[in-house]
Amino acid sequence: MKTPIVFLIFSRPDTTARVFEAIREAKPPRLLVVADGPRADRPGEAERCAATRAIIEGVDWECEVSTNYSDVNLGLKERVSSGLTWAFQAVDEAIILEDDCVPHPTFFRYCEEMLERYRDDQRVMTISGDNFQFGRRRTDESYYFSRYPHCWGWATWRRAWQQYDGAMSIWPRLRDGGWLKDLLGTRQAVSYWRGIFDAVYEKRINSWAYRWTLTCWAQSGLTVLPNVNLVSNVGFMEAATNTTDESYLANIPAEALSFPLRHPSFMIRDAEADAFTQRTLFAGPSLPTRVRGKTKQILRMVRVGGQ
Repeated sequence: MKTPIVFLIFSRPDTTARVFEAIREAKPPRLLVVADGPRADRPGEAERCAATRAIIEGVDWECEVSTNYSDVNLGLKERVSSGLTWAFQAVDEAIILEDDCVPHPTFFRYCEEMLERYRDDQRVMTISGDNFQFGRRRTDESYYFSRYPHCWGWATWRRAWQQYDGAMSIWPRLRDGGWLKDLLGTRQAVSYWRGIFDAVYEKRINSWAYRWTLTCWAQSGLTVLPNVNLVSNVGFMEAATNTTDESYLANIPAEALSFPLRHPSFMIRDAEADAFTQRTLFAGPSLPTRVRGKTKQILRMVRVGGQ
């Protein structure tokens, strides 16, 4: 490997060890580790955070290791966004893995090739290892283009992350201008995403990745998605921050991607695949209704597709 990896960890040594082993097999030349601090009101969390950080001491290949560890708990939004900003001050591009996202070995080569191919193409903002088409193959190529920046295992460049609007400063103007209708088309999708973005803007949901979604959409940014799923999320458990419920998205098997990659001959978003994603991952009533009636279900979805 030539590409640095950013590893986002917290307090789960068991899942962290599984992801670390995948990183260890890939042997990146540089590893940038971002960790949040323990919450004062959670007994035993300080010890779990320490045990999780100790896993990084297992680096036994030629690798430059940099750490950005917080002594206090910053929360999901602030810790991930500040950690990625720190990382992209040091590197121009990186592969990003959270502590519960176990990649297939071919994920790393795929990310590297996509990072190189679209490095200077401003239309592409995210390279994702996720596929939520559930066996529906959309093209004969190795990947397709989407509006959804899924981030259970992903990669990007400094030039894209510099666009990140953590304050969502542009949202009120976009919301009031009818932009979502032009972008999404259907009344249901507009209602869903308006509810999501309003809740995040009003700090009722502590999410960095919904902010990243808005950033990508506001820049008309495309995401590269593989035609097979390359990352399995093993973090659906009681100790998780958001993915605490039983879910059909848990432990989706990671598959091998064949090489050499077959590249699309055009850069057009796959509208059919995106419509399926909207129906299956982001369907249902608007967020305020879901908050009142099904809070846990919303939180389960907070990190789906990078939320």
